[in-house]
Amino acid sequence: MVKRLLKWTFFALLLFVFGCVLVVAYVDISTARFIYSGKDTPPKAQVALVLGASVMSNGTLSAVMKERADRAAVLYQSGIVSKILVTGDNSTLQYDEVYPVGKYFLALGIPQEDIFLDYAGFDTYSSMYRAHDVFGVTRVLVITQHYHLPRALFIARTLGLDAYGVDASQGEKYFYNSLREIPASLKAAFDLAIGRTPKYLGEQFPVSGSSATTWLGGETQMIYFKQ
Repeated sequence: MVKRLLKWTFFALLLFVFGCVLVVAYVDISTARFIYSGKDTPPKAQVALVLGASVMSNGTLSAVMKERADRAAVLYQSGIVSKILVTGDNSTLQYDEVYPVGKYFLALGIPQEDIFLDYAGFDTYSSMYRAHDVFGVTRVLVITQHYHLPRALFIARTLGLDAYGVDASQGEKYFYNSLREIPASLKAAFDLAIGRTPKYLGEQFPVSGSSATTWLGGETQMIYFKQ
């Protein structure tokens, strides 16, 4: 009896691992043709979607975040995109992945009216969902590092976005982040399967209109979550 139980437990575990491998492989394979390296010229799009990453308490962008912002700035300045949507986590007053990036773009000479800020992009799924449903984005270039692009594009395209990925990596390997993508891809598949709705949706801020409302700044950013 015990031997049979162990046998079936091992079989179930093996089946689970095999299923996980299939999901991750499918995410990678199904999105590969939509990914552009740093040397390639991606297709023109309405918006560059800059996914959130850590920002220091003094507002300095982390190396990962700066790579994403710099790549988006080049795409804007070259006319490949006409708008930039910065998305990330600003769920508390003490942590803000969004506003400092917006100010960074302003310092690069990008007009404020072309920069939209999304303070409720708590994860990649929420960022893509909100880009489509809150900001009215249809065609988008997703800006992030190579390890993140397959999952980001898989979510975006499944949610109805005409999405292409642009690799912001500057040669780093990001080994730990690559490993983290395995459970993250499984979670993404689950979120899509159940049709998860992000915690915050609220008022519409179409990128075809004014970005002024999204530039709340400072403590008034919390008003955004009460709409």
